[in-house]
Amino acid sequence: MFERPRSGERAILVHAAHGRVPDESEREEFTELANSAGAVVVGEISCSRRAPDTRYYIGKGKLEQVRALVNANEAQLVICNAPLRPSQERNLERELQCRVLDRSGLILDIFAQRARSFEGKLQVELAQLQHLSTRLVRGWTHLERQKGGIGLRGPGETQLETDRRLVDNRIRLVQSRLEELDDRRSMNRRNRDRGENPTVVLVGYTNAGKSTLFNTLTNADVYVEDKLFATLDPTLRKLELPDGGHCILADTVGFIRDLPHELIAAFRSTLQEAREADLVLHVIDASDPNCWHRIRQVNAVLRELDADTVPQIRVYNKLDKLERKPRVTNNLKGEGRAVWLSATTGDGIPQLLQAIGDRLRKGKVHGIIRLMPGQGRQRALLFEMGAVLKDTPGDDGGWVLELEMEEQSFRRFLKREALSAEILQKPRALQPAIA
Repeated sequence: MFERPRSGERAILVHAAHGRVPDESEREEFTELANSAGAVVVGEISCSRRAPDTRYYIGKGKLEQVRALVNANEAQLVICNAPLRPSQERNLERELQCRVLDRSGLILDIFAQRARSFEGKLQVELAQLQHLSTRLVRGWTHLERQKGGIGLRGPGETQLETDRRLVDNRIRLVQSRLEELDDRRSMNRRNRDRGENPTVVLVGYTNAGKSTLFNTLTNADVYVEDKLFATLDPTLRKLELPDGGHCILADTVGFIRDLPHELIAAFRSTLQEAREADLVLHVIDASDPNCWHRIRQVNAVLRELDADTVPQIRVYNKLDKLERKPRVTNNLKGEGRAVWLSATTGDGIPQLLQAIGDRLRKGKVHGIIRLMPGQGRQRALLFEMGAVLKDTPGDDGGWVLELEMEEQSFRRFLKREALSAEILQKPRALQPAIA
């Protein structure tokens, strides 16, 4: 019987891929993930198979090589750069006599170390519990079977079922608390909408420099470190714009290739800031040779969050590493679609602020909205906002209102109240996300 060690950070990394050899960028990213988690990497091995082995994921020959590396380096942990099934993790642990972790488990561990706020800790706990719920049997190998003899009959499945029930109860409790926090976050969004404060959200691949840019723009003191997932907890600050206006700037968690679905689900309410934003700043590490691949991966996550239609400006950061000058690339309407800058030195920050101001510049919308008899509250709000030009009673007892108001306010009002309107005259609109 194998008892899993409770500690030990000396790790062997297994770079696995299907039908190809893992490329160097994937190897470097996985090694950086392991270092971010605090692992001491004492050995690495690569393997490629046409299809994963059903028992061990890797083949028996590679399994012997990994076993030799574990014994030679006295490793206590093997981390596989692939999603392992619970049975594969259990079989590998039995053969290697050490702890085995897959990519999802490694990322979850990093998130658990980084979370600081109450909400962030709850989100990570939920993701960990959902990940653990399919792996409970690993911790109870001594209780898997019914045992014979007086006083030994029947504890196995009862213990496992009890554990599963406790985990399920905890999942429901954490989800309930997160729903309460999500309601509070939604209320804060509605308050920002009423205050006519547009929201700009920073998104991007992990370690692209979002928090550094956030601190530079807002003079904040958000935690910054040259590690993956240094920031988990969203932070909001007021940002002054060159035209005298202002907006709310939000920093969010970084994305990564093959982000575990448990994390996307758990952090959905936090990432909702991107979906509800007026503008997305997609921060990109311009010095990364694989930056185009990273851009596609971030946009894929935005599509999963239904945030891909939000207007977007690409921000190519770390320009100081390339020894280039800051510049702005405009779209066909003369609005900034991409800004090249350095968040560390501040070069290019004025151009970014100008581009943000241009994209958020307020124009007037002239339109008609039809309200039902039970929508008197919405009618009163429009009068309170000074947007009503003409108020005509409708045939059904409701109202037909002719409006003129600022476009951002108009768009947020329609979204918040789930209404539609007929636009008679619309000024220059915000551009859709860049593909």
